[in-house]
Amino acid sequence: MDTSIDDPFPAGLLGYVWITGQHLLLGDSSIVLQPLLASVNTGSVAFYVVTGLMLLILLVFSALISGSEVAFFSFSTNDIAECRKSNRPTDGRILHLLERPKKLLATILILNNFVNIAFVTLSTYVTWRALGTKTTEGLVVTALTFTVTFLIVFFGEVVPKVYANQNNLTFARTTSGLIAFGETFFSPLAWVLMRVSNVIEKRVERRGYQITVDHLNHALDITTSEGTTEEEKGILKGIVNFGQLTVRQVMRSRMDITAFDIEYDFHELMDKVNKSGYSRVPVFHETVDQLEGVLYVKDLLPYLNENETFHWQSLLRPAFFVPENKKIDSLLKDFQQKRIHMAIVVDEYGGTSGLITLEDIIEEIVGEINDEFDDDDVAYNKLDDSTYIFEGKTSLNDFCKIINEDPAVFEEIKGDSESLGGLLLELNTKLPRAGERIYYNKFVFTVVSADIKRIKRVRVLIKPVPTEAGTGISVQ
Repeated sequence: MDTSIDDPFPAGLLGYVWITGQHLLLGDSSIVLQPLLASVNTGSVAFYVVTGLMLLILLVFSALISGSEVAFFSFSTNDIAECRKSNRPTDGRILHLLERPKKLLATILILNNFVNIAFVTLSTYVTWRALGTKTTEGLVVTALTFTVTFLIVFFGEVVPKVYANQNNLTFARTTSGLIAFGETFFSPLAWVLMRVSNVIEKRVERRGYQITVDHLNHALDITTSEGTTEEEKGILKGIVNFGQLTVRQVMRSRMDITAFDIEYDFHELMDKVNKSGYSRVPVFHETVDQLEGVLYVKDLLPYLNENETFHWQSLLRPAFFVPENKKIDSLLKDFQQKRIHMAIVVDEYGGTSGLITLEDIIEEIVGEINDEFDDDDVAYNKLDDSTYIFEGKTSLNDFCKIINEDPAVFEEIKGDSESLGGLLLELNTKLPRAGERIYYNKFVFTVVSADIKRIKRVRVLIKPVPTEAGTGISVQ
């Protein structure tokens, strides 16, 4: 059998292979492997030793490049910090490569494809030299395909990526030089790939969808109309709206805070503790704006038999202060990290604005949670399907949930108020008298009781047809 070849073997990575008769035709652009193969007799043992060694080297390169993809893109903040503190040149290269992640990924993909194509090309050439025209037979082609695929996938992809995932920093240090060279050498090709990628990303972004909370609420109303209880629907809506609520919308106001004076003697304190029913109580000096800390009632248990001179103030724990505009989802994370259940809400001047607990936050999702210490009297009475009586201190957020109304209805006119009484003050611009009516949209608010400082109780009538003219605000 004639084993000579008329065309020079271009072992370039972009070469294409096809078999015609006894000749192997390859692209003309490559010159990398040709000098090596030309130096040995293609029918000798040395030829197969050289080509086998070259295949092994290509498989190792494939493994290194594939593993580097996992290694570089699985760094934690601690790994990055370690590289920044280190004086190793490899760590400096790692940081430099990570500065441009898109170019790094493009370089790795280019290198990996070039090496894999070279492996397939060379293995095909060696097989053709060994078997000649038998290479064109289906069984040989099938065996070659499965063998090459197994070697590349298992040894060139799976094994190195599993190892690199567990030893990402060590692996990245090993391959940083190779990747840095590839980034420089294939920079023009990587630039072309990144430009194409940017064009695709822009087109995808233009066709994307921006879903608002209102859209999600509307979707819940549509999709949960059948087979879903009101409690389940309320929980789903609570989850959707959870990230939009601020501490000020959920907190217990300053007027409703139970707090102890730091000047109490121990007997006075125990009397107040028994009457309050709370497990955590703020302690103030002179006014509630000067909080000294928080008393945990469980800390008093070892000292129940002490006399009135016992210095209970030493048991105070530091108070956790949060601003009014803090989101409750962020506050929930703070509660989890600090392992506390209560925070003091302060205004922009540092004064005490209110108090919020972990229970208040959870209730925004699952609804009201009542225990044996909670007051049985609810904050409202439902007279019929369209008439309610509310406490003036009821928060707008709770008011809207009870009447099943979107809080956005009052967004334009509520100003800085977060309670029903505050909303009426915004609408009326002065403190209304008992019996006075305030109209807004489809709502009729009638002041049931009020004093010289605040609105105590309000009757709310919800008319079936909203007012169409103007804003619908009027006072009688």
